[in-house]
Amino acid sequence: MADPMTTASAAPRALEALAGHYAAGPGVSLVPIPARTHVSLRAHPDAVSAVAAALGLSLPDQPKTSVVAEGMAALWLGPEDWLLVGGPPASQLIAAVEASGTALHSAVDVTDRYVGIRIEGPAAEAVLSSNCPQDLRPQTFPVGAVSRSVLAKAEIVIWRPSESEFEILCVRSFADYVWGLLTEAAHFPAV
Repeated sequence: MADPMTTASAAPRALEALAGHYAAGPGVSLVPIPARTHVSLRAHPDAVSAVAAALGLSLPDQPKTSVVAEGMAALWLGPEDWLLVGGPPASQLIAAVEASGTALHSAVDVTDRYVGIRIEGPAAEAVLSSNCPQDLRPQTFPVGAVSRSVLAKAEIVIWRPSESEFEILCVRSFADYVWGLLTEAAHFPAV
């Protein structure tokens, strides 16, 4: 009998934390986002243009902004700090950054760290606001806006890719907790 440890054809992958989950309420739906690439990127200001060129993606330079191109997003999380979401596998993105020729950077695969939840519909803002102190009104949090915040006691990253859609990223160990809070809020959104 073949040893399963030596005949595995692929590296082990983390299980989908919210596989099979779906929730909806008046004017809102909650859907887990399938697993996708997440790379934590830090770069010194002198290295940003070389790193961006290597990635083929501009890196946002203004607080709370994002750039989307070729199926990948760069989310501004802080000075010299971005989260790359989607696109090619993390190993390819990291190799591209390494090939940029600058030593003033850090690129780390955090793909299995985050779980994503899409909240969409006319009541999405109300559902998210029920447990989040971030001002999510369109005039203060427009399409493309990104912020670190909290949802009750869980740290999250909030991204608004469209007018009636938010994407929440939370640490995998908080996925069930965050899902429960959002599901409860979706039943009675204060629109």
